Amino acid sequence: MLVPAFDPRCTILLLTDGSTSYDHIKGIGQVRGLLGMAVFEVAAADGQEPNVTQAQLDQVISQAQRLRQLSWCVTVVVVSDDPAFLAAFADFSLNGRLLLWPTRLLVVTRLPLSELQDLHETISMTNAMLLIADDTSLSPRYIVYLYLPYTTYDISPLRVASWTPHRGLRLTSHLPLFPDKFSKFLRRPSLVVTAQRSVLTRPVIRQDPDDPSRQQLWFTGHVPNMLEEFAGSVNFSYIYVLSPDGTWGIKQADGSWSGMVGVVSRKEADIGLGPFGVSASRAEVVDFLWPVMITNSRILGGRGMPKVNPWGFLLPLAPLVWVAILTTLLVVPAIALLMSSRLSLKMATGQERWTVDAFQLIRVLLQQDISETGDCWWWEWLVLGVWMMMTLVLTRSYAGNLMSLLAVRYIQQPYQSLRDVLDDPSVTMIWQTNSTSSGYFRYAESGILWEVGEAEKKGRIFYERVVDHARSLDTLVRKGDHVLIEEEMMLTILTSQHFSRTGRCDFYMSREGFLTWMITLIVQKDSPLVSTLSDRIMRITEAGLFLKWMKDITPNSTSCLYQPTKITITTTFSASNVSGMFVALGAGLLSGLLVFVLEIFSAQVLHFEISSHGTRMIS
Repeated sequence: MLVPAFDPRCTILLLTDGSTSYDHIKGIGQVRGLLGMAVFEVAAADGQEPNVTQAQLDQVISQAQRLRQLSWCVTVVVVSDDPAFLAAFADFSLNGRLLLWPTRLLVVTRLPLSELQDLHETISMTNAMLLIADDTSLSPRYIVYLYLPYTTYDISPLRVASWTPHRGLRLTSHLPLFPDKFSKFLRRPSLVVTAQRSVLTRPVIRQDPDDPSRQQLWFTGHVPNMLEEFAGSVNFSYIYVLSPDGTWGIKQADGSWSGMVGVVSRKEADIGLGPFGVSASRAEVVDFLWPVMITNSRILGGRGMPKVNPWGFLLPLAPLVWVAILTTLLVVPAIALLMSSRLSLKMATGQERWTVDAFQLIRVLLQQDISETGDCWWWEWLVLGVWMMMTLVLTRSYAGNLMSLLAVRYIQQPYQSLRDVLDDPSVTMIWQTNSTSSGYFRYAESGILWEVGEAEKKGRIFYERVVDHARSLDTLVRKGDHVLIEEEMMLTILTSQHFSRTGRCDFYMSREGFLTWMITLIVQKDSPLVSTLSDRIMRITEAGLFLKWMKDITPNSTSCLYQPTKITITTTFSASNVSGMFVALGAGLLSGLLVFVLEIFSAQVLHFEISSHGTRMIS
C-alpha cells in the first residue's frame, strides 16, 4: 500500500527478525524504478544468547549504514512482532547513525501501541512512521501512526493514514506520509536552551508567563533575539539552563566536555545559545547550525597617554632625504677634488681642498657665511649656487614642519599583531577559559600558535571567563601590561559598552586578525533541528536583522573603531619637546671634546717621538 510513497531515487533497506512473516509488504520488491533494495535478516536460533543476537544486529546496522552513505536517499523498513528486537534496533540504529533525518523509517508490526513504548523516542525524533497491521480477520486493515517530536510516550500518536482492500489508502489528517514534522511543530513543545552570561547574552529575572507566582531566568541580547524568532516561527517554547562551570566548553583530558558544549552533548539541553566558534573537535559531539557571522580573533590593548616624541625634530624630513643630504656632503667635495686634480690648477693639496669644500657645503646647510678665493672654476660656483638654493628650500620646509610637529602628541598602540605581543616579555595575554582557541595553541606543534603555548608555560597567559572581561579591562588591560585576546564581535561590544559608560575610548583593537571563526549556535548530534533552524538563520542574516539587533543593543559599537594615533594641541614648549635636540647637541659636544683630547694626546706623542729621534741623532 505504501509503494507510491517511495522515491524512485531511493534505496530500500528491509530488515526483519526472521520469525515474522512480511507477506503484506512483499510487493515492495516488485516495484520498478527503485535505485536498489537490500534485505537483512537477523534470525535468532533456538537457545541463542541475546548478546549474540545483538552482535548480529549491530553488524547489520553497520552494513546498512554504509549503504546509506552510498545512496541518494534511503528508506528503512523494519518488520517484526518482537518488542525486544524492535527496542534493540532502535538503540543500535541511533548509536550507529543510521537514522539521520534524511533517512526514512517505517516500522511494520502487529503489536498494539501499548507494547511499543520503547520505540517512542526513535519514532518521534526521526523521520519515521509506525504501521500497525491487523490481518487476522478476513478483511485486513493497516493504520499508519506518527509520534510528534518532544512528546512523552503517554501522549497518543497522531493517526496519519489507513488502508483496507476495499477503500485503499486514505489519509486521515492533513499531513502527508513522512511529513517534515520539525519545520513547524503541530504541538508546541518546550525545549531546553543552555546559555551563559556574557557581553552577548545578559541575564535577567522575570516572572514566569505560565505561573506569575514564579520567577525564571531569562536572557536578552541579539543572540537571544534570534532564538525568540526561532520559537515564534517553529512554534516552541523554551527555558534556560546554565552550564556548571560558566564556560563555552572544551574537551577535557578524560574525553568529556565542559561548559555549554558538554551540556548539549550529554543531551541535557536541546540548543546551545553561545554563540560558538565552529571547530572539528566540537563537531564530534554536537552539530552546528548555519553560521551567524564570520569573524576573527583580535588583540585589545590599552591606549597610551598622549606623549611627545623627543626625536620629533628628525621627522620633518624623511629618512631618504637625510641620507641624500649626507651623501651629497660626501660626494660633491670628492667630485670637485677629482676634477681639480685633473686640471692641475689648485695650489692646495687634495686633502686640504676636499676638507675646504666639505666645510663650505656644511656652512651653507647651517646658514653660515662662507669665504671663497677667486681661484675657482665657473662650474664650482654653479654647484655652490645650486646647493645654496636647495638648502634654502630644505631649511624653510624643515622649520615650518618642525613647528607643526612640536605640537603633535603620539598615542602608543604597540600591539598590532600576535608577534608584537610575543616579542614583548613584559605583557601578559588574557584568553577565555575553556575556549576552542586555547585548545589550538595547546596542541600546536609549530608556528606562532606553538609560541603562544610556550608563553603559557612561562606564565604569560591569564585565563578568565567571558563574564569577567569587562572588569579586566578596567583593572588590567588599561594599565598596558595586559592585552585581551578575543573574537572581534565580543571586543567591539566590550569597547562600546565602556564608551557608553565613560564617554572615552581608552582601548584599541589590533589591525591584525587571526584564528578566523564561523560563529553559530549548536544542537544535539544528528538533531533534526539542524535543517529547520539553519534555514531561519540564513533568512535572518540575509535580511540584515542580526546586524540590526547588534547595533540596537550596542548603539556606540563603531565609536571607538577608528581612533587617531596622533593628536595636535596648543600649548607652550617644555623641556620634553626639545629634549632630543639637546641630546643630539650634547652628543656632538662630547664627540668634539673627545676628538680634541685625542688631538692633544696624539700631538704630545708625536712631539715625544721627534724629541727622542733628535736626541739619538745628536748622540
